[in-house]
Amino acid sequence: MRGYTLNFIGYLAADLFLTGPLLGGLLVLIVVIGIWIGRLEGWSLLDSVYHAMIAATTVGYGDFRPSRAASKILSIVLAFVGIVFTGLLVALCVHAAQLAFG
Repeated sequence: MRGYTLNFIGYLAADLFLTGPLLGGLLVLIVVIGIWIGRLEGWSLLDSVYHAMIAATTVGYGDFRPSRAASKILSIVLAFVGIVFTGLLVALCVHAAQLAFG
């Protein structure tokens, strides 16, 4: 089993290396949109990035809620970008698992 696990990690690392620019770009987009929302709402930088990560993962604790219309629209965009980011990560894991265990 150990050999399969190491194969999985190797395949996943290779896939992450190849898609790194795309993943990095999506992550930067998530942070930028989060900061934009935070500026509109008057939140601190830390609160803005925190909200972005929580909204992008679609967890949504509700402790920071946008109240302005523009912030709400940006939050919807943020959630969609987060879904794409998460979906890509899951697809990479499935691909690595298929190569390692299949």
